[in-house]
Amino acid sequence: MKTKQQQLPKWFQGALYSEGAEVTNPFSGECYTLSAEELSMYDFIMGCNYLMERGSGSLPSGTIKDFRRGLDWFRSNNPTAYMVLLD
Repeated sequence: MKTKQQQLPKWFQGALYSEGAEVTNPFSGECYTLSAEELSMYDFIMGCNYLMERGSGSLPSGTIKDFRRGLDWFRSNNPTAYMVLLD
């Protein structure tokens, strides 16, 4: 089975992984295997979320905007994984 090659958006400045991995939702315990691109975006989203929740000092410029764009990218590229891991 051939899978569609995903591309991260040009604005993405996070770490780009060479391999995917299985990720577990810490609240539900559900797992989902992500591609390298999805894992890169997932970690970026979770990092932004951590910074926003921590709320100490000022956030880096564009953090909230990029967080929302990351969620939109993830939702459109893998809606099932989005529902399992991020919704």
